[in-house]
Amino acid sequence: MAEPSSSAPSRQDTAVPPRVGVPGRRHAWLIAAMIVTFMLVNYADKSVLGLAAVPIMDELGISNSTYGMVSSSFSLLFSLSGLAVGFVSARVSSRVLLFGMAVVWAVAQLPVLFVASVPALVAGRVLLGAAEGPAASMSMHALYKWFPADRRGLPSALQIGGAALGTMVAAPAVTGLIGAFGWRSAFLALAVLSLMWALAWWRMGHDGPYGETGTATAEVSGRRLPYRRLLLNGTVLGSIAGAFGGSWALALSHAWLPAYLRTQLDMAPGTAATLISAVSAFSLVLLLSVPQLLDALRRRGLSARWSHGIPQGIAVAVAALAMAALPFVDIRGAHLALLAVAFGGHAIVFPLHYMTTSAVVPPLQRGAVFGIVAASGTLPGLLAPYLTGHLLDSAPSQNAGYTHAFLLSGGVMLVCGLVSLVTVRPDRDARRPAPDGDARRPAPDGDARRLGPSARRPVRSARRPDDGAQDA
Repeated sequence: MAEPSSSAPSRQDTAVPPRVGVPGRRHAWLIAAMIVTFMLVNYADKSVLGLAAVPIMDELGISNSTYGMVSSSFSLLFSLSGLAVGFVSARVSSRVLLFGMAVVWAVAQLPVLFVASVPALVAGRVLLGAAEGPAASMSMHALYKWFPADRRGLPSALQIGGAALGTMVAAPAVTGLIGAFGWRSAFLALAVLSLMWALAWWRMGHDGPYGETGTATAEVSGRRLPYRRLLLNGTVLGSIAGAFGGSWALALSHAWLPAYLRTQLDMAPGTAATLISAVSAFSLVLLLSVPQLLDALRRRGLSARWSHGIPQGIAVAVAALAMAALPFVDIRGAHLALLAVAFGGHAIVFPLHYMTTSAVVPPLQRGAVFGIVAASGTLPGLLAPYLTGHLLDSAPSQNAGYTHAFLLSGGVMLVCGLVSLVTVRPDRDARRPAPDGDARRPAPDGDARRLGPSARRPVRSARRPDDGAQDA
């Protein structure tokens, strides 16, 4: 997916000279593979509690509301940490940030191994949420440092695809571990996996040549825009709304979908895990196909709004309608198809909302705004699991409780989708002048075309990149 813009990227946007000694194309794709693995581990960590929900609830004798509270505790510091680390990212390298996150992931899995109790579960989930809050935005920020603006489509889709792949792989693997060795074994395995990734990243995860100070636009215009202005930008607000709607379905999927499949559809653990993997595979197919189609249409002249903005709102709205229809469809095949759309059809919103946000934000402020957008968009993780547990306990039956939960989720997601449809307009918002009236405001990432004519002239000190880095 190319960076949204009003015309094809100019050579200055993509031909940014890499820093001396930085590897080129092969290392860029190695970094991409590492970040895909990072997201895989990230989503396996998120999924483990839901996959182990039934045995944990049975062993500890906890209610649906208590389990919902434990699941929601993951998001207690999730958004706050994403916001804080977003601002720190301007001063701390992505290598250090991602390494630190992965180490904390490993530590967060340990409390429940020593004391199997609700407080231990809560402590581990709160710590894990704090360390995973910045994961998606900061790994995308790290990825952007290795690819020029018009070569980020596939890497971005792969990064988000790592999330779907994580759930797809984790569901059968974690379920198998739980069945063979008990639910604690899954937590231990993920702690070891997180630590192994951290050690590999520390060795290979250097920052790339397209960071904040490594872009031509940054050298030409190092000024910043007020964050209030950036956050009140319609495209940023619409991107947050789209992410909020998609994250609501995602949070519900992690916390309650495994339990729903087992208790309401009478599926065996292995069958439920297979279905969850199939939903994730559906998401992955969408991620690897739809953005590439939209990218091709963008290169043929389709506006950024129609190629990257409108699809966000449509994806969330369609998933919302499928979610709301679930309680009223009894035919098995149709019900499973609706499950796939409700819990997997929103997937494309995540790479697209980063692309549209980046289109209207100066490169110097990209990491911080990514953190803010991620923090706002992931608040459903704090709300959806607990509200669903409360609805299940207050309803006359679990079936009625799930009906109420699906209708509530469908309503929230539909509103988010409609807001995104109306407000995301990257071309319009990127052209707005700076507050002081200077039309030569800091250009969005990869968008020096909107600066004045003198600003588009190449920086004299910039050297021509080597072929490997340019082709990355």
